[in-house]
Amino acid sequence: MLATGLSVSLLGWTVPKTGAALSATPDKNVFYVYHDKADHANHFIPSGWMGDYGDLKLNDADTSSPKEGRTDIKITYSGEAKQGANWSGMYWQNPANNWGEKMGGYDLTGYKKLTFWAKGLRKDGKPVIINEFKVGGITGEHADSDAASIGPIELSSTWKSFTIDLADKSLVNIIGGFCWAASHDNNPGGFELYLDEIRYEK
Repeated sequence: MLATGLSVSLLGWTVPKTGAALSATPDKNVFYVYHDKADHANHFIPSGWMGDYGDLKLNDADTSSPKEGRTDIKITYSGEAKQGANWSGMYWQNPANNWGEKMGGYDLTGYKKLTFWAKGLRKDGKPVIINEFKVGGITGEHADSDAASIGPIELSSTWKSFTIDLADKSLVNIIGGFCWAASHDNNPGGFELYLDEIRYEK
């Protein structure tokens, strides 16, 4: 049985937004959160570190075994609970560190899903358990226009594709382009999380 030490509501941070969303060039069929390190197609910044943020290390130029292209994202979670929160997570935001008090976001109207590849490693060989992968959900005076999520998800050392359905969601203003969160109870020894090809599709 999965531990439920992380409430989905932990990701519903109160966030005011202060400006109109940017155009996401709706004539394109793909809108990337991450393709390769420093790729011009990338949007959003992995700046919203949450919970036990001191337990996290980010390498967005990992070359050990990308699913596609030159690089992938490697996130190391130590499981030390340095801030005493008993969970950790990360938002990709626009602009960086935007919990809503800054002008930003994208109008992603017309995109029907977010797809990504993920895998995970634990020292004890057990599956990595991610409580939630999410789009949107930053709340407040100028909130994300909607939210959608999947989880809990068990990850093995083999790349697997995942989809968050956005077909019935309002995407007129998205500042939280992608998010994950995991609890210490589910991953007591920490883990390595790998992500690649995070993108919105029509």
